[in-house]
Amino acid sequence: MFRVGSKNLCLYYCNTSLQLFQFIRNKYDFLHELGIENENPGYFDGKWGGTGKVLESISPASGCMIAKIQMPSLKEVESTIEKTHNAWFLWSTLPPPKRGEIIRQIGNMLRNNKISLGKLISLEMGKILSEGIGEVQEYIDICDYAVGLSRMLPGKIFPSERDNHILLELWNPIGAVGIITAFNFPAAVFGWNSALAMVCGNTTVWKSSPTTPLTSIAITKIISRVLEANKLPGSIASLVTGSGDIGHILTSDKRLPLISFTGSSTIGKRVAHVVQERFGKTILELGGNNAMIVLDDADIEMAVKSAVFSCIGTAGQRCTSTRRIILHRKIEKQFTEKLKKAYTAILEKTGDPLDNLTLYSPLHSEESLISFEAAVESSLENGGKLEFGGKRIQRPGYYVEPTIISGLEPNLPIVKKETFAPIVYKFEIDSLEEGITLNNCVDQGLSSSLFTRDIQNFFKWIGPTGSDCGIINLNIGTSGAEIGGAFGGDKSSGGGRESGSDAWKNYMRRSTITVNFGKNVPLAQGIIFT
Repeated sequence: MFRVGSKNLCLYYCNTSLQLFQFIRNKYDFLHELGIENENPGYFDGKWGGTGKVLESISPASGCMIAKIQMPSLKEVESTIEKTHNAWFLWSTLPPPKRGEIIRQIGNMLRNNKISLGKLISLEMGKILSEGIGEVQEYIDICDYAVGLSRMLPGKIFPSERDNHILLELWNPIGAVGIITAFNFPAAVFGWNSALAMVCGNTTVWKSSPTTPLTSIAITKIISRVLEANKLPGSIASLVTGSGDIGHILTSDKRLPLISFTGSSTIGKRVAHVVQERFGKTILELGGNNAMIVLDDADIEMAVKSAVFSCIGTAGQRCTSTRRIILHRKIEKQFTEKLKKAYTAILEKTGDPLDNLTLYSPLHSEESLISFEAAVESSLENGGKLEFGGKRIQRPGYYVEPTIISGLEPNLPIVKKETFAPIVYKFEIDSLEEGITLNNCVDQGLSSSLFTRDIQNFFKWIGPTGSDCGIINLNIGTSGAEIGGAFGGDKSSGGGRESGSDAWKNYMRRSTITVNFGKNVPLAQGIIFT
């Protein structure tokens, strides 16, 4: 269970001023609108409860504790998995259009609470309000997509070489799905997975990030109200808040045939190994080290505008954030000066993420702040030149300056490492081919971007010897995907796809069916066995 921080509690833990506390306290109204009230528990499997360790939800904008949440015990996690597994036998028997109707109602409930939920995301995660609200909209969009899918989940009919035979292909749900999400998108990534998993006939167990528990509780309350209104068990969509121990239970459990994991490449590798050992399936959305290439024929204004959001949107804490800018030498100076000017303007709009005028937000946690400072220090020790930023902003919370570093070799470990912060490394090139080589030289392969007006460059970029990323963009930044396309990367960025296109197939199992409607039993390939 959890308690929203009282005045005295907040002052005690944060040693903050009364003015700052009052500022945060004024934002608590939307917690009540979302049904988050005192003594609510921190996990849900059809019945709220929790007797495990206590988590603290911290506001990145102030460093102030918002609430305490009690995690489930490991025994309670096991019980939750069992209940969710059992609920699958009911949920999977509902016709897909009826499941789609439930998803439609969830989407509508999200619409009704979009602003309040967006504010909660901004308060707890730290992203600016328009991004928080946009994240809820992304969940709504994937619900709409799932509703349409419920009326058109496909199968196939293939011709048979044998007389009076036919081949069919059928897709069935796989069971209970484990969904493990990260702090940077505490609503949308769960939405991508849960909406598709549920409409395909699966139940879900969600382990949310331990640093964004309030958001996951609010979303689960929305889903549970819809299920309850339709006389369905809440354990169809369960929540377990907490740490890595809980995640390990999920990844190890055979009752969860699919684990969708969002997080670092290091942890993702462990998840993949554990799940593969039991012959389970995984969807892995892991790290990115995304590059933006700007050629000398590019629209510079467009490229700079795109780079600003891709580099420092969400304070550089998107898996698709631009980590490397690769500039043609002819436009390098012009581009860099314009980018610095844009950064300076954005810094003037640093502030509380819940303020509509704020464009630049804090890092998510003190750990993120330490990682930023370590990356800057390592870059400078390796010969890097600080062209912009590089320091902590002196104000409450976890704010840092957006940072541009040049002069490093592209193969240095610090460059190849994904630092979840607004740091971009700058490189110069003389040709697209050189740019593609730099783009592809890192272990990650998530998102990539090219700015050019030459159609020949475009087809080189998207061809077999072009970008090796799962997401390849032209004349837009690396960040900001829509739900219609499949989302995900290759190499150490993971595997599998989420969201649109045919990502729904990940949540189902395929059966090839041969039907003999004749009176003889001929063998394929003309084999005679009599």
